[in-house]
Amino acid sequence: MLKVVGNWYQRKFSDPNALMLLLLIIISALVLYALGGILMPVLVAIVIAYLLDVPVSKLETYGVGRGLATSFVLIVFFFICFIAAVSLLPIISKQSVNLMKEVPNIWQSAQDWLAALPEKYPNTIEVSYIKSMMSGVNEKILEFGETVVSLSVSSLGTLAAILIYMILVPLMVFFMIKDKSIFVASFSLILPRERRLITQVGEEMNTQIANYIRGKVIEIIIVGAVSSIAFSLLQLKFAILLGVLVGFSVLIPYIGAAVVTIPVAVVGLFQFGMTAEFGWLMFVYLVIQALDGNLLVPLLFSEAVSLHPLYIIVAVLLFGGLWGFWGVFFAIPLATLVKALITAWSPNVAHKVSEA
Repeated sequence: MLKVVGNWYQRKFSDPNALMLLLLIIISALVLYALGGILMPVLVAIVIAYLLDVPVSKLETYGVGRGLATSFVLIVFFFICFIAAVSLLPIISKQSVNLMKEVPNIWQSAQDWLAALPEKYPNTIEVSYIKSMMSGVNEKILEFGETVVSLSVSSLGTLAAILIYMILVPLMVFFMIKDKSIFVASFSLILPRERRLITQVGEEMNTQIANYIRGKVIEIIIVGAVSSIAFSLLQLKFAILLGVLVGFSVLIPYIGAAVVTIPVAVVGLFQFGMTAEFGWLMFVYLVIQALDGNLLVPLLFSEAVSLHPLYIIVAVLLFGGLWGFWGVFFAIPLATLVKALITAWSPNVAHKVSEA
């Protein structure tokens, strides 16, 4: 067994470049795992910096200084964010409160429907089974309500965190974009001399992450806006809230679309019943999901490395479990990183790199 492990190690890591790449990955993973919560504002700033680096670079090509271009792009970006927040947050907040008020009525209607099933199908469904199921669901609802109350009590800490983000993140984004070349040069000085594989994987991942962040933000905006407009035209209750949920559901490939279908279908069924309006709602929703998956995603992520859906789902579960929201957000780039590492450590690639 030890001989097999030794042969595998010799085959994969005999090249110092491969060993340095492995050490860098291990150290980076340990730092993120141990200090991820503390470094979260830094990660948020990096995401925004990736998003805004392209317009800053475009302004530079027209002769605008990088500092001035960075300031202008940041002002426009945060102004748009402020306008969007002022416009949407009151509506979303109001609809969220109204939805919470409607939940007891929705659940009561569901209980009435379930209670009528034994009368309609006496030979198939037992009354005791329905009662035990409703009792279990009621307990879960009470537990959820207690959780919501406890979260609202701790909202002061959340408010403090928001204030920190509002002050620190814009400053970090400004310096990350303005002094990008300085930070890249400083990071290069830290890296070991045997870094050909690190450079190879780093260049590939830099492009992948930048394309992914920009594409994902555009996808969220388009899907959320189209869903909100479509739900509003169909006169669905809580249209903006549900549209925003559909937009953010694209953060979690496959799983997000399946999960967000539940509130859309429940609200539509409670409002319209089993009518043509409900059928049109689900048809429009499925069309939006189909256009997103088959048209929008290929257009936005045409340069991304294709990954099998199973690998994407496993990556979402794994990295989401490790790092929460940001693990889910970066699940596809991280899965692409794993694929790039496997390619870099393959014997053929390592042999070609060693000859370069």
